[in-house]
Amino acid sequence: MTWLFYTLIAASYLLCAFVSLRHGLHMFQLSSYQDPSYRTYLRTHKKAFWNAKRIVPCVIMLLGCASLPSMPWIFAAAAALFLLVNRPAKAKKPLVYTPRVKRLLACAGVLNVLWLWLTDYVFTALLMSGLYTGNGQLARLGVLWPGIALPLGILLQHRLVMLYNDLMAPVEHAVSAHYIKEARDILDSMPGLTVIGITGSYGKTSTKYFLSRLLSTRYNVYMTPGNYNTTLGVTRAVREGLRPTHEIFLCEMGARHVGDIREVCRLARPTMGIITSVGSQHLETFGSQKNVLSTKLELADAVAGKGPVFLNYDSEPLKTKKLSQQMISYGINGEDYTISDLFVDENGSRFTATAPDGTRQAFSTRLLGRANVQNICGAIAVSHYLGISLAALAPAVRQLESVPHRLQLIRQAGLTVIDDAYNSNPAGAKNALETLALCRGTRIVITPGLVELGDRETEYNETLGRQAAESCHWLITVGGQPRTEAIRRGAREGGLHRDSIRTADTVQQAMDMARALPGEGKMVLLLNDLTDNY
Repeated sequence: MTWLFYTLIAASYLLCAFVSLRHGLHMFQLSSYQDPSYRTYLRTHKKAFWNAKRIVPCVIMLLGCASLPSMPWIFAAAAALFLLVNRPAKAKKPLVYTPRVKRLLACAGVLNVLWLWLTDYVFTALLMSGLYTGNGQLARLGVLWPGIALPLGILLQHRLVMLYNDLMAPVEHAVSAHYIKEARDILDSMPGLTVIGITGSYGKTSTKYFLSRLLSTRYNVYMTPGNYNTTLGVTRAVREGLRPTHEIFLCEMGARHVGDIREVCRLARPTMGIITSVGSQHLETFGSQKNVLSTKLELADAVAGKGPVFLNYDSEPLKTKKLSQQMISYGINGEDYTISDLFVDENGSRFTATAPDGTRQAFSTRLLGRANVQNICGAIAVSHYLGISLAALAPAVRQLESVPHRLQLIRQAGLTVIDDAYNSNPAGAKNALETLALCRGTRIVITPGLVELGDRETEYNETLGRQAAESCHWLITVGGQPRTEAIRRGAREGGLHRDSIRTADTVQQAMDMARALPGEGKMVLLLNDLTDNY
């Protein structure tokens, strides 16, 4: 009977603790395993953890302790209720059980078993002491103790995630150091490899894809896949994909904190660099646009003395920045590689590129928007610098395809979608809205707004609303956060009638709304699609 007593309580606790931990661990993973970003999530999503679905079953566990003989059965029933009402919801980006997540789960498992043991020890000690001394209050506290300690353990798992992470930090550091050394050894074994670092507040991924296609007309090129743009992401990309036959390695470099680019550069050791833009992105972690600029220029510092750095002069902070090293500018406002005769509409773009030697070439692409033309120009500049003629690049530019979720044109029944789901900064949003404004038919914007902009988030989202009012006939905001109210307020101030502004709970619901709206030739701009931690 005693064995059954402890087994039911232990199993009930561990199952509930795992479900509670899983949600916190998922959000921690979406926060890039960074405590500051995760704390921000916890501060802004308190109701996700302190709600009736979680609290009521735990209260039942506490009340069940009043009857000692039936305690395990009540615990089991309360646990079943907890598991039933707290089943994991379908996520846009599900929890991935990476080796790091498994190590965190193992750490959590050990600590929770120890908590069970400590709870049992305190329960037994208090109960026996109370019975031996005749102290009824002490005995009652002993009986109630499991109903206090175990529910608290369940409810606080989302907070304990950071403790587990701190405890595992030495292990994670050792694992990371081992993999980073392997990646460095691979790079050191290829002295003839040209490493091109690519960074920017926006446009870096598109530029990387375009440059890969253009350079592949002559060279064997490898690029970091997807969004592998952190130190560990680049480490994985090198270990899993870089081969001795590759001649050029395109290394995308992302950053959320000052020093992040410098850290990636210490690993990749780029010989050339491209900085596509500097904008108001991740201000919550950078603190200011000045810090954003200095972080992006860490790439320029890394390639100094080894090769040129290409700067997009259509990004104002870069145009006004003079560097002492070899610098090559590009863009509509470029001084070395320039864009002229630009024509952009809903069917694509045409432009003329001029090289520093005066060579001119007409280009055309099916891709939408001025931003794509700027990114293509950067790819043309680097490719031409590496010996590919402008004339040879023209056919490759015509064949370029949209990068997924970056002004990607998707035709569906009843409407056409401009998928810009990975756009999360004010300048990129402005470019996307300008692209939508070029389209004919009924123009619809779907957006959950812009995030990670610190104390200026409301201001930027109000501006987004005003810009949307100038570009669309209908606006559908996703979610009920303060930022979406700021968008709606800005749209009304911009002249969009309140009847033309709708609200949806999810992107899918917003798409269904868009299909039901009146109008012909519907063009839907999906501007940003946030992960579940927002």
